[in-house]
Amino acid sequence: MTNAASPMIGLMAGSLALTAANSSAQAACPIQLAVYGEAKSGAEIDFTPTGSSATITNSFRMILDNNTVLDGIAMWTEGSAARPHGSLMYKCPTGDVTGEELAACTVWEGVVYSADDKGTIGLLPAEGADAPKSLIFPDLGPSLEMSAAYGPAGFSKVPWDVFILKGCQE
Repeated sequence: MTNAASPMIGLMAGSLALTAANSSAQAACPIQLAVYGEAKSGAEIDFTPTGSSATITNSFRMILDNNTVLDGIAMWTEGSAARPHGSLMYKCPTGDVTGEELAACTVWEGVVYSADDKGTIGLLPAEGADAPKSLIFPDLGPSLEMSAAYGPAGFSKVPWDVFILKGCQE
């Protein structure tokens, strides 16, 4: 009986080692290379390095169905209640834009929260920190549903507020 169980134990140990390797690989992913997904709509968030921006702490894009892409940034507010203020924009003009033009193409704004494996809520970390297990964009769905990006010329599947870490770009 021990001979029959031995391969099964080896297979289980290998499976556990692979699971541990996968979870440690995800835990070691820096936020600027993280990829998140939302199960209901299939939406995805891909972070990218911000470069040398003095004000933008995170850059990302949200990919929705029908190849609709929203450009995202986060900038930390200052003071004792500092928060990562996120913005998602759709088809913004490039170059020298006014505040009014920027406001017109912004489809979501708010604080970006994170959560770990235990459900502890935190804030979106700046570049260089490990990617959290999940991200929370409060009231994302209702804001996007009222945007110019939603409908026949844009996306049709509205994402929920929570995105789970899927992997790490190389």
